[in-house]
Amino acid sequence: MKPIASELPASAPRTGNAFTRWLGRAVLRLGGWKVVGEFPDVRKMVVIVAPHSSWWDGVWGMAAKVGLGLRVLVIGKQELFRGPLGWLLRHFGAIPVDRARAHGVVEGVAARFANNDTLWFVVAPEGTRKHVEHWKSGFWHIARAADVPVLCVYFHYPERRIGVGPLLHMTADAKADMARIRAFYKPWMGKNRGTT
Repeated sequence: MKPIASELPASAPRTGNAFTRWLGRAVLRLGGWKVVGEFPDVRKMVVIVAPHSSWWDGVWGMAAKVGLGLRVLVIGKQELFRGPLGWLLRHFGAIPVDRARAHGVVEGVAARFANNDTLWFVVAPEGTRKHVEHWKSGFWHIARAADVPVLCVYFHYPERRIGVGPLLHMTADAKADMARIRAFYKPWMGKNRGTT
């Protein structure tokens, strides 16, 4: 079984080399994981990934990113950036955010979109590994502010798949947008839970 059934389009932001791609694919293969679906040929987008219920999501997600040779911008809670792990996360394109003082994140990421020809920004809309009734709307605000679409990517642990779903354009109706996104994610199961 090939661990990555999907390839990147020409417009995707890239990084790494043949060895790092081999390494990422080897980790996926050893874990029995596979990336499925087709990435859209767009230069800028917000990528949301759910359900996020375990720190293992970061391991498999990072292996997929490295295996694809994909360069993305990711935010994570600042507590993860202590010590050697912080250096590694920054090396792979992650930036720390103090969740207690997250003011200005939307504007900051929207400015990065404006200042870059190509940018794929990845975020977990749940904002935590714990069960939540309501997703954080930051990704919606960023997509609207930067005028970029949202790509839905999912984890499905029963089949060990990371799947590429639909590319959606956000409207002025955040509630309706969130409802159609949550409907897409309903069948997919994380390590510890699905989405509600």
